[in-house]
Amino acid sequence: MTESNKPAPQPEESHSVPTSAGQTDSGAREQGPSLPDPGQPDPLQGGSGQAGVHNAPGQAGAHSAPAGLGDLPASYSSAQPQVPSPDAGQTQLGGPGPGQQLPPSGSGQPHPLGLGATTAQFGAEPGPFGGPHTGPQTGQYYLPPGYQPPPVPPQPKGRGKVVAGVAALVLLVGGLSGGLGGYLGYNFANDSSSVSSLDTPRPASQTSNAPAGSVEDVANRLLPSVVQIQVTTRSGAGEGSGFIISGNGQIVTNNHVIEGAASGGEIKVVFQDGRTASAKILGRDPSSDIAVIQADGVSNLPVVQLGNSGDMKTGQAVVAIGSPFELSGTVTSGIVSSVNRPVSAGGDRNSQATVLNAIQTDAAINPGNSGGPLVNMQGQVVGINSAIYSPSQGQGQAGSVGIGFAIPMDQARRTIDEIVKSGKPRQTVLGVKVESTEQGARISEITSGGAAEKAGLKAGDVITKFGDRRIDESDTLVAAVRSKAPGDKVTITLSDNRTVEATLDGVEVG
Repeated sequence: MTESNKPAPQPEESHSVPTSAGQTDSGAREQGPSLPDPGQPDPLQGGSGQAGVHNAPGQAGAHSAPAGLGDLPASYSSAQPQVPSPDAGQTQLGGPGPGQQLPPSGSGQPHPLGLGATTAQFGAEPGPFGGPHTGPQTGQYYLPPGYQPPPVPPQPKGRGKVVAGVAALVLLVGGLSGGLGGYLGYNFANDSSSVSSLDTPRPASQTSNAPAGSVEDVANRLLPSVVQIQVTTRSGAGEGSGFIISGNGQIVTNNHVIEGAASGGEIKVVFQDGRTASAKILGRDPSSDIAVIQADGVSNLPVVQLGNSGDMKTGQAVVAIGSPFELSGTVTSGIVSSVNRPVSAGGDRNSQATVLNAIQTDAAINPGNSGGPLVNMQGQVVGINSAIYSPSQGQGQAGSVGIGFAIPMDQARRTIDEIVKSGKPRQTVLGVKVESTEQGARISEITSGGAAEKAGLKAGDVITKFGDRRIDESDTLVAAVRSKAPGDKVTITLSDNRTVEATLDGVEVG
């Protein structure tokens, strides 16, 4: 620093602020004797006064805190080094203290309050907010280093107030719309959340009948005529199903359902309405797996209608009804998967004594369905559910895999009628024993005086057709014979293309 820049020494004096020199605002910031023009901000956004008050050089007077530098305490001391007197028209920042002067403009000398070098005179220079100064332009204007005055939006002209009013109106309308929408949305949400299924009226009861030919229609007609059969023997208990064929309590079922009670046991019938009755065996045919029982002390029971199984076609819809796993009144539906399927009715595939010509269905049939009806969509019984195929038979109780078998009603009807009339059903026979070959069923033994011997058949002959039905194994021939009635005539074709005509016999069973 050169000598010319050194401030002249001044005696230290302590000055107090005269009451008449200014006022102190609520923030304890000292103000000058006058206020800025209305609407003119303080140049450095400090106190509420102007840049300062000029006093005569060396005159003791009020001093104020530099605008924008914060408040100064009331005991502020003016003992500061002096600088050369400013040029004419320059103003001390905040008013001169005793002997305190600002350096000349552009001198590069540091500001006595630590603001750095002085700046150029503002005169007609733009003000701190981008516009010309409107106040006195008689001094230099000092800014802190790096000071960036905040931008001031231009004053609206002409329609400014109108535009502002419109903007306010838009905001007001928008606010009202938002509030109204929120209110309505809130009410709607509350109203929506208050809707409950429990508040809706209960629909009217269905009074119309089920469509004719529907599963519902079939079930409604047949369920009152289907019963659960419970059998108790000395070795255990079992259960199955049956259907009523007479109002006085005659019920059809499978032989394997009640055969345990044939040598001593009890049979109980449970009707659809929950009533129960004891029952006894009227007759049974193990070879066709058919039995008829008589319920005691009942009358006016609803009966089923028997249909014609010969009309059944593959793919035709059917319904099975029974008590699988003791679940009485169970209804399942499906189709006829095949007809004329040779099946051992009693489950013993090693014996031809129980082979029957069955209807195969995919309607679910499970243990307990045995003896229940297989019904067409006209509500007519076309078969008696008798057997199922299940790969789990060797590991536990069998269950449905969609392969069930029913005794055709055409075959069962004759046996049922014979049981009801005489208690002694007859079995249709050809009078031969056969075994399977690659060509068909080979005769291994001829019954003397039987139908086969009368037709001229001999041991060793291989039967390839029975009527119009192709014979591919021995069980197929047995099932075909039992599908006929005693006395029926049939044409038999042999492997050497010879044909013979035989009249079938019947033997009593049971």
